[in-house]
Amino acid sequence: QVQLVESGGGLVQAGGSLRLSCAASGSIFSFYAMGWFRQAPGKEREFVAAINRDGGITHYGDSVKGRFTISRDNAKNTVYLQMSSLKPEDTAVYYCAASGVYGSSAYRSPGEYAYWGQGTQVTVSS
Repeated sequence: QVQLVESGGGLVQAGGSLRLSCAASGSIFSFYAMGWFRQAPGKEREFVAAINRDGGITHYGDSVKGRFTISRDNAKNTVYLQMSSLKPEDTAVYYCAASGVYGSSAYRSPGEYAYWGQGTQVTVSS
C-alpha cells in the first residue's frame, strides 16, 4: 500500500510559478512510475506529466509542455511538479499518482496508476 500526500498548491497570478510536491510512504517508491493529473470543475481528469522510476523518462501533456517540469527524489520519496508561466486555464485540483508496479516506463493513462493522492488546489488568477 502506498499513501500519497500532495502539497504546494495555492493561489497565484497568471505568469507566476508554483512547485507541487507529492510525498509517498513506503520503501519501494523508487520502483514506481509517478504521474501528475489535474481536474477542473466540470471537466475530465487530464494528464499533466509522468516520470519513470529513475527519472530517465518523462512525458508531458500538450497543454503544459515547455512550462511544467516533473522530477523526483527517490531518497526523499518525493515527486515534484514545477509549474511556470501559469495561465488561468491551469486552475484545477492536481493529483499525484503512483503506478504500483515495478517497471521502467512512464505512463500517460490514469488507468496505469494504482495509487492516488487526495489532490491539491491550484488557482491561477488573471
